[in-house]
Amino acid sequence: MDYNNISASKYVTFSQMPPGQFLLGILSAFDNRFQAVADGFFKEITWKQFFAIICLSVFSEPPTINELSEVMGSSHQNVKQILLKLEKKGFVEVFPDEKDKRKQRIRISKQGLKFCQSNDAESMRLMGKLFEGISDAEFETAIGVIGKMEKNVKEIQQLEN
Repeated sequence: MDYNNISASKYVTFSQMPPGQFLLGILSAFDNRFQAVADGFFKEITWKQFFAIICLSVFSEPPTINELSEVMGSSHQNVKQILLKLEKKGFVEVFPDEKDKRKQRIRISKQGLKFCQSNDAESMRLMGKLFEGISDAEFETAIGVIGKMEKNVKEIQQLEN
């Protein structure tokens, strides 16, 4: 595979790089580029804030900050900062757990739900453009590879603890 046709850089040559290292680099660079584009997409919130709302929406019950942090793949402190900003804007509500008052749970507010509904069509258009020309088989392969990488990261974390 010619990595130079995939890379967005005209300044470097990737031909000698092992595929795993190239994949990790291109995923990191893609994440940065996508975040820059997505941050400009919504006027009210950032991509990371919207990602937190997306993650909240997949829980069957309002999660704790730790549960949300795990799903988002981010630290408790980073997620807490994102939630504070979303709460200040009225997009989420933080409330005490009914059984354990020490725990805080998070839910999307009515204003947050209204925001999601009003931006759904445009968001779907953006996702459609992002995934244009990618087959189901390509998605399955990419998800499989990233899933294995995710498993390996968790194993590395366990070794370090």
